[in-house]
Amino acid sequence: MGTSAGTGPGAPASGSPAAAGSASSPLDRFLLSLRARDASEHTLRSYATAVGAYLDWLEERGVDWRAPGRTELRAYLAKLVGAGARTSVSQRLAAIRSFHRFAARAGLASGDPWGSIAAPRLPRRLPRVLEIDQIERLLEVIDADEEAAAGGRRRDPSLAVALAVRDRAIIEVAYAAGLRISELGAAELPSVDLARGEIRVLGKGRKERIGLLGRPAIAALEAYLDGARPVLEARRTAAPRTNRPDAIFLNSDGAPIGVRGLRYRIDRLCRRAGLPEGVSPHTLRHSFATHLLDGGADLRVVQELLGHESLATTQVYTHVSSARLRAAYTSAHPRAKHATAPSSSERA
Repeated sequence: MGTSAGTGPGAPASGSPAAAGSASSPLDRFLLSLRARDASEHTLRSYATAVGAYLDWLEERGVDWRAPGRTELRAYLAKLVGAGARTSVSQRLAAIRSFHRFAARAGLASGDPWGSIAAPRLPRRLPRVLEIDQIERLLEVIDADEEAAAGGRRRDPSLAVALAVRDRAIIEVAYAAGLRISELGAAELPSVDLARGEIRVLGKGRKERIGLLGRPAIAALEAYLDGARPVLEARRTAAPRTNRPDAIFLNSDGAPIGVRGLRYRIDRLCRRAGLPEGVSPHTLRHSFATHLLDGGADLRVVQELLGHESLATTQVYTHVSSARLRAAYTSAHPRAKHATAPSSSERA
């Protein structure tokens, strides 16, 4: 991938993040710079794929990647728009522009040729938010699982109880602290201070922040750590040992559950709770922020708790909160729905 950027025959594929270490091409050097800034593996893979495909497309047409013309860039943009959703187009363009900016800073090219190309604008979408009673329904599904397991209605009751207790801790902690699913999956035992009601996590760019836990989350996490986690840990096979023995959340084999496992489990619980289609693990984070603002929390406090670098990123939740207020007003106020226009005499 990306051979036009200098990767010769037999070299590692530039589209692989592992190739970044070779620094044999501009694309490899770009990926190495992202890794040095603690970009996630997901970011490395998606940027390698997007930029690699772009460089390959230019090479096939004999175009120098350092100075493609407006005609070529518009043709590539049309190709992207015709092949995917606007969201994926914007993500790919962001990766390509980031590559060109890196190349300019590194003296590999004169500038960003995409600077004068208008990209398709994404429609503004407000984050999906759960109501408090919907979160309660999510927890009720877990309660039912635990009750069924305790009543012996599962093949392995002790394991089923442990998984239900773990699931409750996952939901309570994610919602209480507004964690990203990656932060939840990476959290380790030393990061938890139940006495203070805190959990330390590494957010984007490996920036550490403190998440706060309310009493329900503390109680759920304490029950999991004291009773359920040891049951799961005991199921871990002797070999191979996991390289993360201190991971908080474990799967049924006693290994760290990881992001994919967390996503699968939360998605399954949401479906069983009858929550709307499109609800995702990140919806808990959106709900955390919106419910704080609904309750009168200061926007900068919410920004700090979410770990947002820019206040503008957090401000989207003020729009959600305003929309929720307007919806509540419209449905509850007697004059909101049936207001009539004043007559001409009244206007006079």
